[in-house]
Amino acid sequence: MKIFHEIAPLRAHLSARPRAQRGFVPTMGALHAGHRALLERARAENGEVALSIYVNRPQFNDAGDFTNYPVTLDADLEMARAAGVDVVFAPPPEALYPDAYRYRVTETTYARTQEGAHRPGHFDGVLTVVLKLFQLIDPGRAYFGEKDWQQLRLVEGMAEALFLPVEIVRCPTVRAEDGLALSSRNARLSPEDRKRAAAFPAAMARAASTEAAVEALRKDGFTVEYVLDDGDRRLGAVVLGGVRLIDNLPLPSFPSPSAT
Repeated sequence: MKIFHEIAPLRAHLSARPRAQRGFVPTMGALHAGHRALLERARAENGEVALSIYVNRPQFNDAGDFTNYPVTLDADLEMARAAGVDVVFAPPPEALYPDAYRYRVTETTYARTQEGAHRPGHFDGVLTVVLKLFQLIDPGRAYFGEKDWQQLRLVEGMAEALFLPVEIVRCPTVRAEDGLALSSRNARLSPEDRKRAAAFPAAMARAASTEAAVEALRKDGFTVEYVLDDGDRRLGAVVLGGVRLIDNLPLPSFPSPSAT
């Protein structure tokens, strides 16, 4: 496994290999079993697997959330090796943003709803860094989890709108045995709140309406930002013990534990 922190050597290395057989998993690190599932699928479907690890400041509208985001690079690299990753790109901010974020990607409609309505500018940061990484890694396929449903759809839309030569591969949400979607932020939950957090997907799945889901979550001690239905998905965002959690699931079925 080769690790790169700068762009020039990364590009020199990748240019000698066929892009069509390159699978790419972009992450912000703090890798968990959900990321491992993405890497394992990329490994099974491609001749080469690239992983990026970069905590992208522009997509954080809350400075405290950025400061508290877990950084576990040594453990991340250990998981990457075990998953058969060939290339890791872990750049410093100045490598990805020599323009100091003056140039950015903006979607003007869907990105202003749901997560975008509660996190102004979030998806500008997401789409901008994903486009930069696509330009640098030049993958044939890129793997994204369905847990970040709106992000996934926006990345798909960007790839189509900008004629990017990359296939966006949807991967099912990986869940703990109690149904909670795996997330790097889960590590910030206290043991007590981690147990309570399983009520989040359960309430979204079992409630007959979004209003009923909100009521149930509030009774369980969650601060609810939103629960809404979008086509055949129910999406929600809550705060528990100062930690923000998001999830989505197909309607009307409850997601089976440990789905992969």
